[in-house]
Amino acid sequence: MLGMLVASISQTIVSPAMPRIVAELGGMEHYSWLATSAMLVSAITVPIVGKLSDLYGRRPFYLAGLLIFMLGSVLSGMSTNFWFLVFGRAVQGIGMGTLMPLSQTIIGDIIPPRARGKYQGLMGAIFGVSSIVGPLVGGFVTDHWGWRWLFYISLPVGVIAFGAIWRFLHLDHERRDARIDWAGIVVLSGTLLALLLATSLGGATWAWDSAQIIGLYVGGTLGLLLFIWIETKAAEPVIPLRLFRSSVFTFSNVASFGVSMLMFGALIYIPVYAQGVLGVDATQSGLILMPMSVTMIGLSIIAGLLITRTGRYKEQTLAGILVLGLGYWMLTRLHYGADPLELTLAMVVLGAGLGMAMQVYTLVVQNVVPRADLGVATAATQFFRNVGSTIGIAVFGTIMTSEASKAIATHLPPQAAGQMPSGGMNAGSVLDPATLAKLPTPIVNAVRMGLADALHEVFTVGLPIVGLVLVATLLIKSVPLRDTLGNVTSGEEAGRELLDGLGQSSPDEDRLALGSGSGPTRTKERVLGLQLQNLAVRATGDEYPLLRQAVADLGGGDLARGIALLERTAHMFLTEDQHLAAKAEPCALEVAQADRRRGGVLSVELRDALTAAAAEIGDAALTVGEEPTVQQRYEAVDVDALGRVGNDLTAALLVDLHRSRQ
Repeated sequence: MLGMLVASISQTIVSPAMPRIVAELGGMEHYSWLATSAMLVSAITVPIVGKLSDLYGRRPFYLAGLLIFMLGSVLSGMSTNFWFLVFGRAVQGIGMGTLMPLSQTIIGDIIPPRARGKYQGLMGAIFGVSSIVGPLVGGFVTDHWGWRWLFYISLPVGVIAFGAIWRFLHLDHERRDARIDWAGIVVLSGTLLALLLATSLGGATWAWDSAQIIGLYVGGTLGLLLFIWIETKAAEPVIPLRLFRSSVFTFSNVASFGVSMLMFGALIYIPVYAQGVLGVDATQSGLILMPMSVTMIGLSIIAGLLITRTGRYKEQTLAGILVLGLGYWMLTRLHYGADPLELTLAMVVLGAGLGMAMQVYTLVVQNVVPRADLGVATAATQFFRNVGSTIGIAVFGTIMTSEASKAIATHLPPQAAGQMPSGGMNAGSVLDPATLAKLPTPIVNAVRMGLADALHEVFTVGLPIVGLVLVATLLIKSVPLRDTLGNVTSGEEAGRELLDGLGQSSPDEDRLALGSGSGPTRTKERVLGLQLQNLAVRATGDEYPLLRQAVADLGGGDLARGIALLERTAHMFLTEDQHLAAKAEPCALEVAQADRRRGGVLSVELRDALTAAAAEIGDAALTVGEEPTVQQRYEAVDVDALGRVGNDLTAALLVDLHRSRQ
């Protein structure tokens, strides 16, 4: 949560100052770059770090992300021109692209899905807190100390977060040696750069039909096709395309993409309306953002608690999207001379919708992906959120700059033409106090009215995006949330996961991973289910007295109870009905708990009887004292390998036994 606070506050603390910064350093044509540069680099970083953290662990990347973010903050504060500031923000973006997804992934590492809603709500509340504190502090600092100090303020929090993570974050991780998908990383970076630059520069720096913009889009499209081809061949793809076989994963990311466009469209351009149309200063602009943030915090926490209590999430997510759409419709009703209360009400509604829906999509994705893909899947969701926010800022910014100049011209009185400053007029004239003080009132009013018209077009574009998000959310299949850290899928996704799981632990992708190998696969779970089922069946007869006694020990001395525990646990591994599996889970937990008893599941008497009986098996009589093992006597024999062979053969036997009973 400390890391999330550091990353999220960097986005919100600058928003009230951006109109002032851009007016002083570069003019309105560069407005979106301060946010776009950080978001673009963050979008590129997210999937790369997510994949590498799956391979090599979360901790080193998280600590490195904090250090890089603080370096970017220092560079931004030291900047002396606009483009150096853009560079500093890009360095910050690397840190943000590391901290944001890994904060979510670590929650997925340590919290079961059913309880995760509460924690995702708290993470959403952290973003909400930064949305309150950031604009307030940002506006005050900008008005009294200057905007450069905005980038230094987060450094103490970053230092505290680094110390806390270094001291307390120790996650179990089994390192996997794998070939890093460098080709995918390079092509993905270039593709995103081309597409996002074209979207940011189109209509502002270059015309949409210019050779530069068309070339960037063509290059980005070709890069995307090349990236897809590379990912189908890579051993460890940076974004596993098989994840998109899950409709839940695909539609969740489409919805998350749209929500991010809407959220940052509000966060970035509402301060422009406040300062440019209403005429407030940066401090008051920060205060105007507060209702949205407060509502977002409250609803995020409440929504998370409701998910944890009920295990249901789709209904409230749909309600949140509808409320978000209502908020955007209210923004489209704003005009020059509108009451500030209208803006406040619109932002309260926006905050409520975002709080109900924003964090849920990460939870939905984490609930359906295999545990081995948890980091890359969470990072993919954050990746689509970052790309959505970047494209949202770029598209909305392009609309504002292209519409503002035309709208301002329509409101200028004829007699004011001779009073216009050299170089023309744009909305930056009312965002820079020094420039504003030199302009006559008719020109100031014309600029404010033109900016209001342009922002109306910006907020209107948000309505079809709300429709897209609503449709995508409706198409998300509702999968029950589990109370354990294991993965569950249902329906069509379960069948597809089976095909993936067949070769998941095998060095040869054409072979099946059955009883041997490391790491869980769905096939091995089914074989385990058959094994437990076979034991339960054989324990019902009188021909296996030692097994009957062992199963009775499992049931706490009650044979019937032990058989029932085995049958219910086996059913959990064999069924594809997730509701039935969830009902059987308490039995599986009890069986697993038996392994933690002192001495194991078997009583001391039965263990002694088994030891004595096992010693009599074979050619040797019972030996007094400790017997030398085969491994000790014949060191060339790999007993573990033989055990894996035996497990595979036993798997074949179990399937045969199961078929014979059908």
